[in-house]
Amino acid sequence: MNSPVAQIRNLRVEFQTKDGPVLGVEEISFEVQAGETLCIVGESGSGKSVSSLSLMRLVEFGGGEITKGEMLFERRDGAETDLAAASQSLMRDIRGNEIGMIFQEPMTALNPVFTVGWQLTEGLRVHRNLSRSEATKRALELMRHVRIPEPERRLKQYPHELSGGMRQRVVIAMAMACEPRLLIADEPTTALDVTIQAQILALMDRLKRETGSAVIFITHDMAVVAQMADRVVVMYRGRKVEEGPVEQIFDNPQHDYTKALLAAVPKLGEMRGKANPEPMKLLGANKHVAGPIVGSEDVLLRVKGLTTRFGIKGGVLRRTMSQVHAVEDVSFTINRGQTLSLVGESGCGKSTCGRSILRLVEPVAGEVWLENTNLMELSSSQLRKTRMNMQMVFQDPFASLNPRMKLADQVAEPLWNFSALRGSDLTKRVAELFERVRLPRNYLNRYPHELSGGQRQRIAIARALALNPKLIVADEAVSALDVSVQAEVLNLMMELQVELGLSYLFISHDMAVVERVSHHVGVMYLGRIVEIGPRSAVFENPQHPYTRSLLSAVPVADPKKRKKEAELNFKPIPSPVFPVGYEAEPSEYSEVTPGHLILQGDWGGFESMAGAA
Repeated sequence: MNSPVAQIRNLRVEFQTKDGPVLGVEEISFEVQAGETLCIVGESGSGKSVSSLSLMRLVEFGGGEITKGEMLFERRDGAETDLAAASQSLMRDIRGNEIGMIFQEPMTALNPVFTVGWQLTEGLRVHRNLSRSEATKRALELMRHVRIPEPERRLKQYPHELSGGMRQRVVIAMAMACEPRLLIADEPTTALDVTIQAQILALMDRLKRETGSAVIFITHDMAVVAQMADRVVVMYRGRKVEEGPVEQIFDNPQHDYTKALLAAVPKLGEMRGKANPEPMKLLGANKHVAGPIVGSEDVLLRVKGLTTRFGIKGGVLRRTMSQVHAVEDVSFTINRGQTLSLVGESGCGKSTCGRSILRLVEPVAGEVWLENTNLMELSSSQLRKTRMNMQMVFQDPFASLNPRMKLADQVAEPLWNFSALRGSDLTKRVAELFERVRLPRNYLNRYPHELSGGQRQRIAIARALALNPKLIVADEAVSALDVSVQAEVLNLMMELQVELGLSYLFISHDMAVVERVSHHVGVMYLGRIVEIGPRSAVFENPQHPYTRSLLSAVPVADPKKRKKEAELNFKPIPSPVFPVGYEAEPSEYSEVTPGHLILQGDWGGFESMAGAA
């Protein structure tokens, strides 16, 4: 058997803090072979990224120190080097050349002031001594390799001019430029849409097969693990708790933490045959889980013909030259105590639709009726009063919370603004809200940075609940959370729905989560709803080619059901930018079964979207 490309033995990493040393990873050991994908899984704080940054010796730039252990790496010439003892000059030669890394957030991994071409060719010029023209030629090859359209034009662009999926492809191209023996991918698809994620995973798998590189893939998404891994290392609080072949980990997990992690994964298809959403049954928690959530047939929100456009200005006089048709003729209803989910890829108009309903973005046309009030006709002062009944939970709780305010003050702020409560009544109400979202009262005087991501999202939910709203717009509210934290927050939202009769507009690109929480589902593409209906109808009998392509892209948390690369070819979304004065045709629907509607016409060339299976 070949010797491993990389071996980590008894690695221990410490971070010095004012309260003394904190362990990042403790006595961890694993190895990875050439042509093998080793997935390291675990939740935030488990030490996944620390172990990978240690291999690159980048952990030292973040305040970490390798206090024990060896990191043996087999170089191109066959010599074995202990990276833990290597000098920084040797590491500069190895980084990017023999060990490549794909970071989680491509926008922070790319330099905003240099073109994509400059950043792609830099490593080639430094490590391979190529001339500028040779490096540019190789960069074009790499761009084609990662399937970036119009590579000549993209080389001259800056990172902000590319979409998230395109930027991640550039980062992959940079990591693969010098054909490294080891590729480390740290959560490379967490922030991406389901179709882009599927393409990136297929791309990485193909590049691994073609180059024979060893891959260490770090993730908390068990469905991605099932799609990618040959072997799996499960980490918990800085320690390795389980290791084994991927089939063994999924079929016969031994450690309680692995079992809990797998139980928390929403699986596409597990709601089949169930008419209504119901909370997940998590191990060791939620003994009193609510049953199916029925809701009522009474309509709370009615949206009709909603249209939102953004002007693009240009020229010397900064005139509006064209318009982005972000939301185009969207109509739906939400019943009391029920959830409508909007799904689709980035740029399809989901978030703009949610913000337009609350008039955080002003639509250009349409009606939005909350009970008997048309929100589009309200003045600013009237709208402010009506907003007591409508609240929003944003994707990133850290960005939506004030870092300088205590948590109790942030939850109390809506009550202050609307003069709802004062004095001891206010204090009591805030404490009740903390209990309702299952946060202890000793958190009242903490600040946002002292909480985990899941706890911060609970604060955002508590703040949204403060004024007893009837409608909550949840915009990707759980997409950035670990799988078990995500499951807990989703269960909490569903339990609150039963207790308080809340209605949700749930915006997401995670199809498995949407299947778990929804009564009705609307699929958006290019600003329009292309398919809408009861959740069981849309998921079990998808009629629109775009809906089918979205569902086919979802990785399944079962290594026996891996997607083939041929199944994952998706047509790029056309541009939603049109000249000023262009009027789109109205949306016309045909009814397949009662309440299950399909958009008529070939919007954006749907016939070729179902994948090339």
